[in-house]
Amino acid sequence: MAQLITLTAWLIPCYALVGMVLSALWFPSITRRTGPRPAGYFNLIVTLIAFVHSVLAFYYLWNLPAQYEFISWLQVAGLNLTIPLEISSLSLGACILVTGLNLLAQLYAIGYLEMDWGWARFYVLLAMFEAGMCSLVLCNSLFFSYIVLEILTLGTYLLIGFWFNQSLVVTGARDAFLTKRVGDLFLLMGVLALYPLAGTWDFRELAQWAETAEVNPTVAALVSLALIAGPMGKCAQFPLHLWLDEAMEGPIPSTILRNSVVVATGAWVLVKLEPVLELSPWAMTMTIAIGAITAVGGILIAIAQIDIKRTLSYLVSAYMGLVFIAVGSQQIEAALLIVLAHAVAMATLVASCGSIILNCITQDLTQLGGLWKRRPVTGLSFIAGMLGLIAMPPLGGFWAMLKLADGLWNTQPLLVGLLVLINTLTAFSLVRVFGLIFANKPTQMTERSPEPMWAVILPMTALAGFTLHIPMILQSLSLLPEWATLNQDVALLLTWSSIFGLSLGGIIYFTNFIQKPIRLPWKGLQDLFAYDFYTPNLYRSSVVGGVDIFSRIVDWGDRYLVDGLVNLVGLASIFGGEVLKYGNSGKTQTYALTIAICISAIAVLVILSFVPDLKQILQTLISQ
Repeated sequence: MAQLITLTAWLIPCYALVGMVLSALWFPSITRRTGPRPAGYFNLIVTLIAFVHSVLAFYYLWNLPAQYEFISWLQVAGLNLTIPLEISSLSLGACILVTGLNLLAQLYAIGYLEMDWGWARFYVLLAMFEAGMCSLVLCNSLFFSYIVLEILTLGTYLLIGFWFNQSLVVTGARDAFLTKRVGDLFLLMGVLALYPLAGTWDFRELAQWAETAEVNPTVAALVSLALIAGPMGKCAQFPLHLWLDEAMEGPIPSTILRNSVVVATGAWVLVKLEPVLELSPWAMTMTIAIGAITAVGGILIAIAQIDIKRTLSYLVSAYMGLVFIAVGSQQIEAALLIVLAHAVAMATLVASCGSIILNCITQDLTQLGGLWKRRPVTGLSFIAGMLGLIAMPPLGGFWAMLKLADGLWNTQPLLVGLLVLINTLTAFSLVRVFGLIFANKPTQMTERSPEPMWAVILPMTALAGFTLHIPMILQSLSLLPEWATLNQDVALLLTWSSIFGLSLGGIIYFTNFIQKPIRLPWKGLQDLFAYDFYTPNLYRSSVVGGVDIFSRIVDWGDRYLVDGLVNLVGLASIFGGEVLKYGNSGKTQTYALTIAICISAIAVLVILSFVPDLKQILQTLISQ
């Protein structure tokens, strides 16, 4: 039984594919008798089967060597494209995370989209996300990972534009898709450039090649930067972070999945490519710089936002920046721990905020307040997600940050200081959101705001419980350090930074000592944070403006040069035809004479071409 489960682990993505195909049968245009709801229930069952299969396979393969399978896909002209699969405890653990979060997001959608008739389309897209992410973590090929990432990009576009009858949703989906395409284009260039150097796209073979490879430093740096650009876009790193903000136009159930594990797909590929990136120390330094800038900038922007979903989206970018720092400093285990702790905690936060948005009909923090007595379950879930995200012992975020900071303590202490700053600002930002929603007096939007239906409460509390139990899960898998070997200095530093951030936020947003809303002394600095460092304006004046000017030039050339030349030929044909029609007399001898004259003229031209010195011969004959 155990062997059968592990050998068929490659079927885990296929369950979602079956659900995706069969859910299309319940499109309202196909089946009107039952409506679209059976698509949701069917996908829940299919995802539950995939989750159980992942758990059993993980149990049987824990602490065992990875198994590799190969699926032949294309063999032509000496090119052999084979799909390698890695079935290991790590990849199966990632499948558990993906299928588990998708299962809870689908259950959440039953309550959140109760009155929506787009169930079938929505669940088809969630199933496509699940199949794509499970395929990504099981696939051991860079080339096929790129293909899967492209499919996920398409799924992101479709889910953001789910309510396509709203103009902001349509433009948000378009902008998010185009922004991610920038990173995807450079990633494709890196994928194609890497193959002639390494001769393979298999991640395991790439790691072996990188150990002894001798590559020109400039070539290694350029290829590495191209490979980094793809995860930059997927993980919403500066300056390719705008798509995640635009993605907030989509439904909350899809946001639960996107803000937790979809953004981590880029981090997964980055972790797999870390041995190749080590060939260029400059590229590793750039990875750390990108992560540091995004982490600090994202949290500063999040603190200045008044929209709940925008606040959380920038925190996602910031924590993915920590993953970039971990990979750039070769702390792979810390990167994976951060991905795990962030995914569960952020899913809890998004589910809690979605519960508020559903009943209060607003996501403006300035219109909320006083919800603690009316929404205690939602408030407790938010607290669980908040404490699980920051470095508050003994929860998952603490162990992830401790792992990273401990690895940097002796080599790069400045980065440890940066982690402490990021943790403090994150704690302050989350207390700010909590205070504006649950503290102070009720407002007009929160006077009547009871807890939502069970389909929303159950997955939200399940996520909160899972967040609180992550340390126990890690301890059972022997993934936590022993207390005797714990770096107490780093642990205390992170703990006190969390307490300081929580306390500072509580003093400001739970008391009346400071007048609200908070105004910085310099309005320009506050606007800088509130308007995302004016990144949208920079995009409009650079990328968008450049594309617009180039498009206008191409349009002018097409209209007046290409199309003008075609029109000139047409006008010449019309004019020639009009002139020739007056020379038609209908007499045969006239046509014969015309043909004879033309043939004579052609003959003369041919003779002249074969006798280049004809002029000299004629002059000689005349002189004689």
